[in-house]
Amino acid sequence: MEMNELLEPFERMLETISTPAAVRAVEHGGTIGEMWSALVESGFLDALVSEDAGGFGLTLGEVGPLIQALGRHAVPVPVAETMVVRALLAAAGVDRPEGPITLATALGDEIVVPFGLVAEHVLADRGDTLVLVGAGDASPAPTGVRSDLSARMQFGAAAGTKIARPAGGLRPIAAVLRAGLISGAADKLLTMTTQFANDRIQFGKPIGRQQALQQNLAMMAEDVIATRLAAQLACDGGLPVRMALAATAKSVASTSAARIANIAHAVHGAIGISEEYDLQLLTRRLHEWRLADGSEGYWNRVLGGERLATGPALSVDWVRAEVFA
Repeated sequence: MEMNELLEPFERMLETISTPAAVRAVEHGGTIGEMWSALVESGFLDALVSEDAGGFGLTLGEVGPLIQALGRHAVPVPVAETMVVRALLAAAGVDRPEGPITLATALGDEIVVPFGLVAEHVLADRGDTLVLVGAGDASPAPTGVRSDLSARMQFGAAAGTKIARPAGGLRPIAAVLRAGLISGAADKLLTMTTQFANDRIQFGKPIGRQQALQQNLAMMAEDVIATRLAAQLACDGGLPVRMALAATAKSVASTSAARIANIAHAVHGAIGISEEYDLQLLTRRLHEWRLADGSEGYWNRVLGGERLATGPALSVDWVRAEVFA
């Protein structure tokens, strides 16, 4: 099946169910019922589930463009996470719940879990096993950040269904999903910012003709392309995600996220920060996803550790073997 045969209907569905108005409604406490029902009925939540278990049987690399589409539309529910969890549950022979599922990649007295306020279940990494728990059992609480759908959660000894932990655990998988979402949101921001620069007239001509602004847009485009390539490269490695690929993807995506958001707001000026304008729906998520599941600082240390653990081989040989293999 050609990728466009999947991506085009997926994009059309997201354009219908995840409009800016719908996203704002969820952020302000509205129900996700109608949006989630459309996703369930589409069958895309089982994209990574094997055909024998009733799914599409796609690889993570094939699903990569769908993850980017979720970022482009700022979808306010954990679709990519649910795809992964449903595949893990199916492989373990465990029934898949219908509701949205998010990932908790670390445990502690209180951790921030992306999409924790809208998830019905959480797959938590306990270090030696994975456990699927009800979101309500983890005492979800708002982070205090306006319109943030993440939640502070406390897992403690919460009981649930246990399944085998993949190599490396959940954090590398979550990092690659986050990189894909950043890539999609960044792509949409580049389109919006370029269009605004061409439409905004100042002193009788579009501001996009100013050389300094063109330089900024060129830098923004470089970051967008680098993020897209890094995310897709990591997805192409499949599940479970290799640590070097996760570290590369999340490091590049998180580093680029802040620069992309800054340039987008610099070009748009004051209108970019207004609540009525759609730009902030995407730039807020870039900053949120930049930190989620480890910032660039965390993943740079991981990447450095992976490199140093291989001995005296040339770094270019290591990159070929571990990143581009």
